[in-house]
Amino acid sequence: MQTFEIKEDFLLDGEPIKLISGAIHYFRLAPAQWEDSLYNLKALGANTVETYIPWNIHEPKEGTFDFEGMKDVVAFVNLAQELGLMVILRPSVYICAEWEFGGLPAWLLKESGIRLRSTDPRFMEKVKNYYTVLLPKLAPLQVSQGGPVIMMQIENEYGSYGMEKEYLRQTKQLIESFAITIPLFTSDGSWPEVLDAGTLIEDDVFVTGNFGSHSKENANVLKTFMQQHGKNWPIMCMEYWDGWFNRWNEPIIKRDAQDLANEVKEMLEVGSLNLYMFHGGTNFGFYNGCSARGMLDLPQVTSYDYDALLTEAGEPTEKYYLVQQAIKEVCPDVWQAEPRTKKISALGNYPVTESVSFFKTKDQMMAGIASPYPLTMENISTGYGYVLYSAQWKNYQHKNKLRLVETSDRAHIYSDGEHQATQYQETLGEEIMIAGQKENEVIQIDVLVENLGRVNYGAKLNGPEQSKGIRGGIMQDIHFHQGYVHYPLTLEKEQLEKIDYQAGKVPEQPSFYQFKFDLAETADTFIDCSRYGKGVVVVNGINLGRYWNQGPLLTLYCPKSFLKQGENELVIFETEGIEIEELCFVDMPKEKVIDRPNL
Repeated sequence: MQTFEIKEDFLLDGEPIKLISGAIHYFRLAPAQWEDSLYNLKALGANTVETYIPWNIHEPKEGTFDFEGMKDVVAFVNLAQELGLMVILRPSVYICAEWEFGGLPAWLLKESGIRLRSTDPRFMEKVKNYYTVLLPKLAPLQVSQGGPVIMMQIENEYGSYGMEKEYLRQTKQLIESFAITIPLFTSDGSWPEVLDAGTLIEDDVFVTGNFGSHSKENANVLKTFMQQHGKNWPIMCMEYWDGWFNRWNEPIIKRDAQDLANEVKEMLEVGSLNLYMFHGGTNFGFYNGCSARGMLDLPQVTSYDYDALLTEAGEPTEKYYLVQQAIKEVCPDVWQAEPRTKKISALGNYPVTESVSFFKTKDQMMAGIASPYPLTMENISTGYGYVLYSAQWKNYQHKNKLRLVETSDRAHIYSDGEHQATQYQETLGEEIMIAGQKENEVIQIDVLVENLGRVNYGAKLNGPEQSKGIRGGIMQDIHFHQGYVHYPLTLEKEQLEKIDYQAGKVPEQPSFYQFKFDLAETADTFIDCSRYGKGVVVVNGINLGRYWNQGPLLTLYCPKSFLKQGENELVIFETEGIEIEELCFVDMPKEKVIDRPNL
């Protein structure tokens, strides 16, 4: 058994230690990648790995818990220990992390008016239910119990959201009630307003900062804040930002490698740090987050490469070697080694096997859900993916106005199977004119709404736009239409297995494209989506995430372990009316040059 304490220094078994840590999110990597990534962190000269724990992946439906496969945090922590790394866990119910809804489960939004990240009894009850399952799994991993975990976070950047100290205290007490005895901490930006609002320093909860430059200045802010509260704790940057995330239709953000190495050296001279990210990985499935700016929501891309020390696929970058050198200069006694590398391969091109319109096969894939008025995604499904709203209008034999009211995030509008408009951001809610076919008494209205990712940070976290789908209704003329059938499309394996590819091919409509192909050998690879429009790729039942031809990335990363020797099945769901004829694997990411400054 070991001891870990925070006094004037970090003390491991009573001896001072500098924490050199890197962020690796187990849930953003295939489990087969964990060992190489952790080894490369150790080879960098680090002694610690840090990871968030997202509530929404572990309790995808209220009361249903999942800790298998990519979600097996205990296996990840045990592997880190086997490789000689200490672990910092961040099981706070909110993580930000450019992750869908900041890690909060979509089903929370079924509770009308619930106040997130507060002492709202409804919220705290659900937190307790989650922690009752999660924390008993983590307690045996503490360093005091023979495990590698030295610290746990109670809240994340709370000072950038609220200032309710009682909420922080209730969270702290709840965590401690599950036999968590190691030091607890908060992490916030390094300026007085957020430190005052977001910390629990008066209750002896350790204070860390988040920043990525001006190391000495930011460290001094933290030190001054601690001294004002009578603390002489060591300085720790819990998120030392070495790169940045990316959004659709914006240029990829890069950081100069030497600049980062210089800053890391400066930070290590004054304290400890956690490189955020060491290995960014991928926002698989529908878990990408979203930024908010004014009236606009700006979804983040599938790749979480982050311009980190390892690429999305896990390859060491120039930053890796320069930061490794900087660590050695400050800490000459650390163990370092050459990092592991991997082969990324172009696995060939394959023709489409089958295709079908979603409208033609939807009733084979799922039972429609009828309701007088449209329901939100959270109230009819998991809250992720797409929902098709189908309705029949009386045909008045002339053009009628159609308007979507309170809809998030992006909607394709069809009448009698023909595409009429795609609305997103500034155009959502604009009136369009719909005409039926003269021989028909009704007009078939279909509206496919996509959840592009919930806001993960800032004032909109608790906003009405977080509830996805149609919240208001669809107006015909100047009244709300009544009578809908809902088809929630989550692209889960059970749905995809029910696709009837013989039901009818209509490429102009949202469609599924199936590819069946044999591989003699598997490898890490990328799927070239540059000739597609917008949609999702699913490989052997695993959702790789979204592609979008507006860039900046035009490929999707596919880990080796998602593929099989022998027959594979890949399904593409394409929403833009572009007929897909070929699947192309390539050996490197493909980017679209966007010649404008980041917004």
